Amino acid sequence: MRIPGFTSTGSKRPEALFGAGAPRGLPVRLGRAAGCEVWDTEGRRYLDFVMALGAVALGYGHPAVNAAAHAAIDAGMVGPFPPELEEGVAERLAALMPMIERARFLKTGAEAVAAAVRLARAYTGRDIVIRCGYQGWLDWCQPPGTVGVPATIFALSDEIPFNDAGQASTLIRRLGDRLAAVVIEPVVEREPTAEWLRTLREETERGGALFVVDELKTGLRLGLGGATARYGIQPDLVVLGKALANGFPLAAVGGRRDVMERARETWISSTLATEMVSLAAADATLRVMAEQRVPEHLARVGRRLYEGLEALAARHPDLIAGVAGIPEMVFLRFAGEERGALVARAAARQGLIFKRTAYNFVSLAHDDARVDAALGVLGEACAEVLREAT
Repeated sequence: MRIPGFTSTGSKRPEALFGAGAPRGLPVRLGRAAGCEVWDTEGRRYLDFVMALGAVALGYGHPAVNAAAHAAIDAGMVGPFPPELEEGVAERLAALMPMIERARFLKTGAEAVAAAVRLARAYTGRDIVIRCGYQGWLDWCQPPGTVGVPATIFALSDEIPFNDAGQASTLIRRLGDRLAAVVIEPVVEREPTAEWLRTLREETERGGALFVVDELKTGLRLGLGGATARYGIQPDLVVLGKALANGFPLAAVGGRRDVMERARETWISSTLATEMVSLAAADATLRVMAEQRVPEHLARVGRRLYEGLEALAARHPDLIAGVAGIPEMVFLRFAGEERGALVARAAARQGLIFKRTAYNFVSLAHDDARVDAALGVLGEACAEVLREAT
């Protein structure tokens, strides 16, 4: 194979979806996708809840988004100066999230979070960053010992556990005037507590550091204002991506005007950050999100899935330890990695792609019937695994 590790996207490797040593016959290459269904290169159809790792909230190939993208392709796609759409999408984001007084666009979530960190360092004149959650693959956020990352990089960041206000307060105070920013995911397998969020806001403000919320997974999905609005968070900067352009490559960092203006003083730029196709897709996506009240649909259908998974866990306590996440992004905690892999394999053989770890996502294309069908397949998959274990 020409691609080390099978694919350039780590979470799409066969072992990531189906566990190490997965047998032949499972889907490994995508043929096409539509709505909430995908077809492998063998022509087999699957009901999907991975939804491109959360990058698709309207469903694969949404007609309004596709039409906007096709129009942008016909218009030439990219040119020597920025398209008007760049400012238009920034205005739409500001209307949905008023705290986004200024914004910059990039292509990936990892880029956008790294841009937020650079802006925080430029604004504060400090170096150290505290992180919580997954912020991508770039050097600044890797855990100590990551191969290929210079050892000196590890000293510039530290990690805090999710929802632990005490540890957060202690570390922020200890770093004092060396701390540039605290960067968090607002949902890490469960909802945040008000105490934790309040502590992060108060301690960063007291110490002169910035508070950055990574909404790559939660943005638009938990509401048009994202987790920031749902949980009443008051960040200095916010990062958006994934569902922003319904699968087209676009991410954004935005927030306070005085912080964002530091982008004039440091270097944050990408050749294709302003190509028109992704911006057009985002413009259409944001319009559909608002007009069809998509987050409300995700909450309702997601609740049906979440409650069904809770019932499934109650029926199979020896196999499933519980349900994690929130209705819009959920997964099962299995009693052992091997059992989770066996269930994922059995489900795939019956036409369902359901991630065995964080997260599975509902979309506008999912309805009650599809959720119920998925729950039925998962129930049969669990029963099959238990039968074979006896």
